[in-house]
Formats: sequence, structure tokens, C-alpha cells
Amino acid sequence: MGLFSSDIKTMDDLFIHTLRDIYYAEKQISKALPKMIDKATNPQLKQGFETHLSETEGHIENLEEAFRLLDVEAKGVDCPAIDGIIKEANELIGETEDKQVLDAALIAAAQAVEHYEITRYGTLITWAKELGRNDVAQVLERTLKEEKATDEKLTKLAETRVNLAAAE
Repeated sequence: MGLFSSDIKTMDDLFIHTLRDIYYAEKQISKALPKMIDKATNPQLKQGFETHLSETEGHIENLEEAFRLLDVEAKGVDCPAIDGIIKEANELIGETEDKQVLDAALIAAAQAVEHYEITRYGTLITWAKELGRNDVAQVLERTLKEEKATDEKLTKLAETRVNLAAAE
């Protein structure tokens, strides 16, 4: 079911489609993070990615809880946006030889992912509330809070250590 597919006829359909989109995205992110952990050389960045991998597994569980609350099968739909962000990150990582510059590139790639997730979860929370599903909105808000916190930590790490070291 694509975004402009005739399968999306109602707001409920759009909501479920977007929920499946972010479910697919979270699963792809959980596959990409181990590579980022391996590539990171800054200890704080490596630890941050390890923490976020654990959080991402929790995000998948939160989404599965949301699907259960909605009595809908938990399954993903292809998400070209996250596939593109991950592909671009892999290309950038593969082309960067300097370890400190690589860490800066990893943060930039991770923040692109975080920003995508933040927009998706924000939209889904709004839609859940509009559809009278505050129970689902509360589940998604847990994840959004973690995504925003991760983004803030990445920004702080970039601005106070990693980008400065890469620029030297």
C-alpha cells in the first residue's frame, strides 16, 4: 500500500499506513545501528549508539503495543525515506577515511534518522488524538520523548567534541 494508493481511503487507513511505515523504519534502524557502533571511534558516540540500539528495540515493542491496542497486525510497509537516509549514511561512512571526520559524519547521519523519526511520531501522535486513540498516542509519546533526547545528546556531542576534533 503506497501513500497515494487507493488502499488509503480514510484517516484510519492513513494512520495505520504511517504506523507501518515507522515500524519498518525502526526495524531498518535496528539493523543499521550495529554498523554505526562498529565504525564510531569516539567512546561517547559509540556508547550513545549502543544505548540507542537498546532504545530502538523498545520503540519496536512500543509500536507492537500500539498495533495490539488498535487490533491491527504489526507489519511494516516499505519506507523509501528511511531506506534513502540509511543508504546515504552508508555511502558517506564508506567514503570517509579520517576517523574524527567519520565520527562527525556518523552524527550527521544519525540526526537525519532522528529527525525523520521525530516528524513521523509527532504526526502519528496528533492523528491518534484526533482519531480518539489517546491510549495509542501515549504509547507513541514515550518513543517521541526518547527520539528527541537522542537528538539533543547528538547535538551536544557534535558541538562540544566531535565536530571540533574533526575540524582540526
